[in-house]
Amino acid sequence: MKLNQNEQLRAFLLSNAERLTEEWYDSLDKNNAVGVYASTDPKIIQILKEQDYEFHLYICNVFVEDEKTFFDAFEVWINKIAKDNERVRTPISSIIKEFMRVRKQYCDCIEEFVSTYKGFIDPKLISAWNEHVIRIFDITILKFITAAEETSYLQLKAQQEMIHELSSPVITIKRDVALLPLVGDIDTTRAKMILESTLQQCADKKIASLYIDLSGVVMVDTMVAHQIFQLIDTLDLLGVKSTLSGIRPEVAQTAIQLGLSFKNIRIKSNLAQALDSDIQISLQ
Repeated sequence: MKLNQNEQLRAFLLSNAERLTEEWYDSLDKNNAVGVYASTDPKIIQILKEQDYEFHLYICNVFVEDEKTFFDAFEVWINKIAKDNERVRTPISSIIKEFMRVRKQYCDCIEEFVSTYKGFIDPKLISAWNEHVIRIFDITILKFITAAEETSYLQLKAQQEMIHELSSPVITIKRDVALLPLVGDIDTTRAKMILESTLQQCADKKIASLYIDLSGVVMVDTMVAHQIFQLIDTLDLLGVKSTLSGIRPEVAQTAIQLGLSFKNIRIKSNLAQALDSDIQISLQ
């Protein structure tokens, strides 16, 4: 069966995929390369070449498939690369630069195909091929940037959640007794995270008594003080008995100014006193 010129171009590109990969890697500016492109680890280099070769296996289909069908398949590769750890640690500007260098390879390859083709190729078709390559690479770069930004956002969100969780850890002291040590500045956003995280951790760990130590908190604003009292009230509804310790004068003053009552809250001057009190009660 005779192939049309688009199919012949695809076959030509496919047959040269390995060569294109090797030429691309050999032409990397190793002296100024960063991230994955600067690696000297044979395993990383091999993976890098495999990813580039796989790119060629996808991209050559653009000459025989409609755009939607092509990207439905190609986006699998784009998303995989955007999530690759080595690529994540590589400046996106360097990755875009390599996309552009490979795009130049394809324009050169089209020229090579035309020069070796035995027959007539309409110059308009050659021009259309080059324009198509530029368009597809532009779309690919945009899709990659979008996928990379989403990956970075999800990683940042996960890191923030971990930081918030570590900044408000509910530490189990014994079977159903735990400690929540709060340290550093607490703004409204962190106070909200503490409220949500503490309630979830107490429920998960089946906590009945929680010591909330504020000795490491220098200052809170009115909204934060309200959130702390809201936490205590909500814990009480869940059946968790709270004890506050280490309240600084400034924090106490803010709470009083808000009209918040300490009447139904167990308060100890420091954590050691709170724990000693609990031990004495247990021994009685």
